[in-house]
Amino acid sequence: MAHHPSRMPGRMSPPSPSSLGSRLAVPVNRRTVLGGAMGLSALAALTACGGGGGASTSAGTGDITFGSNQSDAVPKGAYQKIVDEFMKESGSKVSINTVDHNTFQEQINSYLQGDPDDVFTWFAGYRMRFFADQGLAGDISSVWDEIGPNFSESFKAASTASDGKQYFVPLSYYPWAVFYRKSVFEDKGYQVPTTLDEMTEISEDMLKEGLAPIAFGDKDGWPAMGTFDILNMRINGYDFHTKLLAGDGSWESDEVKEVFNTWAKLMPYHQKGGLGRNWQETAQSLLQKKSGMYLLGMFVSQQFQDVEGGDALKDLDFFTFPEINPEFGTDSIDAPIDGFMMSAQTQNAGTAKDLLAYLGSAKAEKINADADKGLVGPANDMDTSGYTALQKKAAKVVGEAKNIAQFMDRDTRPDFASTVMIPSLQAFVKNPKDINNILGNIEAQKQAIFTG
Repeated sequence: MAHHPSRMPGRMSPPSPSSLGSRLAVPVNRRTVLGGAMGLSALAALTACGGGGGASTSAGTGDITFGSNQSDAVPKGAYQKIVDEFMKESGSKVSINTVDHNTFQEQINSYLQGDPDDVFTWFAGYRMRFFADQGLAGDISSVWDEIGPNFSESFKAASTASDGKQYFVPLSYYPWAVFYRKSVFEDKGYQVPTTLDEMTEISEDMLKEGLAPIAFGDKDGWPAMGTFDILNMRINGYDFHTKLLAGDGSWESDEVKEVFNTWAKLMPYHQKGGLGRNWQETAQSLLQKKSGMYLLGMFVSQQFQDVEGGDALKDLDFFTFPEINPEFGTDSIDAPIDGFMMSAQTQNAGTAKDLLAYLGSAKAEKINADADKGLVGPANDMDTSGYTALQKKAAKVVGEAKNIAQFMDRDTRPDFASTVMIPSLQAFVKNPKDINNILGNIEAQKQAIFTG
């Protein structure tokens, strides 16, 4: 739900193993299948170009299909460039099957159990393990034998399932942070806040200036997850956060109530009508200087590319969400890793693995990062000379973070994220005073899902 790389002297290094390490995702060994019936017409979009059809992986070298959730113009164009270059160099034929981002994620389980594409976009860590543990993804450890030297151990760990084998190739990552236009802060004399009190003071000033202090849009359900993630990690720490999302701990605890009480105090500064806007529409308010700050992934920069003669992107900056609890400071951040997996059903694993090896190359990651300025590439040997100031800063911030989370809908069970947390967070946004009832419902459903 949520969205989605050789360093030379003077360029930013990728996140180190110590910073990304084993804490990239919550360890998991669950095989429960996502529930819920899928609409036949929508499901057809995901299966129409499927290249599977067999029960076991074959090393065939025929034509393959590539299932992509990158339906927005910028990332869609980047993926097309990568695949075109692969076909040019390899002589293989790859057909891209692009499906709306949200539809892809909502129907991924039925997709993989039906007639999936040979290679498909997905996410590292928990989300990858969930399907690898079900036997729905193909083992690509041989690909890692080839590309392994290009990545830190942390990225390999995020690509490894419970059986110790690799099922994922990373292409990019990006931080979630508070974005703002430098010119707005300079014109108004705002200083980047380092504490929640300072952020509240700035928000008050923005209200007086006629700005919506915090741009907000949660029509699609997942953006609010980022707000919960960062508040929970700032207040209760990374360990509490990951255990809670793994099904341990109570959503009715005082710690979780404190998160929602803090969020409720910030709601008056959120842009009104948030449940009726998607993230792209919300980003426009920041671009048009109608709002002052926006907590989102760095993919927000897609809306700033090629605008105002390139000046809009240069004017975009970010800061990590400020400290709330001094015990944890600002030591944690959401920085999801996007990449690719292979269907367990493919009859052309030879071609599929060739494509995956190419997707894990510095060349492919450079094509992607050059086209989409909201992303950072993870390959050690990637040429970063084309990075924008924003990309360089993102690599530095993520590399310095003590703890890296993958985002709520990637750090917990898919069914819990989609069927419980999305409607619950939207209910909170609609009525921030109903915290106890909302948390009681979450806890009851959590127990049914995690222990059922």
